[in-house]
Amino acid sequence: MAELMSTPTTTETTAGTGAPPAAGATVWLTGLPSAGKTTIATALADRLRAAGRRVEVLDGDEIRTFLSAGLGFSKEDRHTNVQRIGFVAELLARNGVLVLVPVIAPYADSRAAVRDRHAAHGTPYLEVHVATPLEVCSERDVKGLYAKQRAGELTGLTGVDDPYEPPTDPDLRIETQAGTVQDSADALHTLLTDKGLLA
Repeated sequence: MAELMSTPTTTETTAGTGAPPAAGATVWLTGLPSAGKTTIATALADRLRAAGRRVEVLDGDEIRTFLSAGLGFSKEDRHTNVQRIGFVAELLARNGVLVLVPVIAPYADSRAAVRDRHAAHGTPYLEVHVATPLEVCSERDVKGLYAKQRAGELTGLTGVDDPYEPPTDPDLRIETQAGTVQDSADALHTLLTDKGLLA
C-alpha cells in the first residue's frame, strides 16, 4: 500500500530551509487622476517580480468592479471603498506580500484609518504622494475624465470639483513631470530598500 505524503506548505518549506519569510508591506500611491500612480506601480511590480518577490497591485478600477460595485462617489462611499482596499492590502501584506495600491484616496482621514489598521497589526505601511500637478494630469487625461468634466458630462472629479487632500508628511513625494517612469520607479525602489523591505 502506497504511503500517503502531505505536501509541505509555503511556511513549512521556508522554515525547513532556514530562510526567513519575505516581509510584506503596503505601499499606497495617492494622487490625482492621471498622476501616474498605476504606471509607477506596474513598473515597480514588474521589476520586483523579476527579482522573485511576491507582489500584488490593487487597481482601483478592479476593486470598484469586484468589491465596491454598489458604491458611488460621495465622501462616505469613497471612504468605505478606501477602507475595503486597505483591509485587503493589510491582509495580503501581513502574509508576506508586497502590496502596491495606486488609488486616489482623496481624504486624509481615510488614509489615516488605513495606516492605523496596519499599525494595529504591526504591518509596514508607506504612503507615497504622486504629486503631479493638476495641469499635467489634465493634459495626460488617460481615461478622458478631465475632458468629460470640461464638457459638463462628469461631476465630482477629484482635484477639480471634488476635494483632494494631499498628504502633508508622506514617506515619499514623486513629481512625475520631472523625470521618466523609470526614475519614479527607482525612487520608490530606493525607499523600500532604505526601509529594509527588500532585504
